[in-house]
Amino acid sequence: MRLDKFLSKATELSRSECKKILHRGEITVNDKVIKDGSVHINADDDVLWAGEPLSVADGSRYILLYKPDGFECTLKAKEYPIVTELIAVPEVASLRIAGRLDVDTTGALLLSDDGAWLHRVTSPKRHQPKRYEITLADPMTADEQACAIKQVANGILLEGDTEKTRPAELSFTDETHATLILTEGKYHQVKRMMAYFGNKVIELHRASIGTITLDGLEMGESRFLSDDEIGQF
Repeated sequence: MRLDKFLSKATELSRSECKKILHRGEITVNDKVIKDGSVHINADDDVLWAGEPLSVADGSRYILLYKPDGFECTLKAKEYPIVTELIAVPEVASLRIAGRLDVDTTGALLLSDDGAWLHRVTSPKRHQPKRYEITLADPMTADEQACAIKQVANGILLEGDTEKTRPAELSFTDETHATLILTEGKYHQVKRMMAYFGNKVIELHRASIGTITLDGLEMGESRFLSDDEIGQF
């Protein structure tokens, strides 16, 4: 985990405040003054702030799930089974979800019992890129695609909103398949954006969140995140 992330979790200081104490030389790692917040530390490293030991609460779990179609991102089952039924860890009910997906949407889903980390993942201030793969109901011509790409890059005003979407990256692989990279998470945003262009999303898949991808996972499988993956948020 990055040292600045560790400090933020261990002290509840803001990132700017963590930078200040680092700059002042108040942080030591294994008896060595460290001023660079990007330095990575391990669980067995001895981190001190002004001579006092720092630690992060044990037991926090950070999980990537390859969500299948037909599962709800809720804590209690309603019409469909819930995603935590797919994860075989103790006290699974304590996990919370960052950036929910619709029942009919597949792909990358992050879960944790670390509330501060979940907040950072979903914070609109961080502009973390999320890549979606889209199948459209109706084919779009080359001219329609070019127009949509340009408008999405400039931001569009969705029905019911008062502000345009953040600039996003839209590309097409053929007439009915597209990739959209967003740095925000408005309600049903992908579907509403495609509806803006008079089309309908019939299949939606979230392929990545930040640098975290589904490589190596089959649908319905999950894994724990690496320290680097955790530390990017």
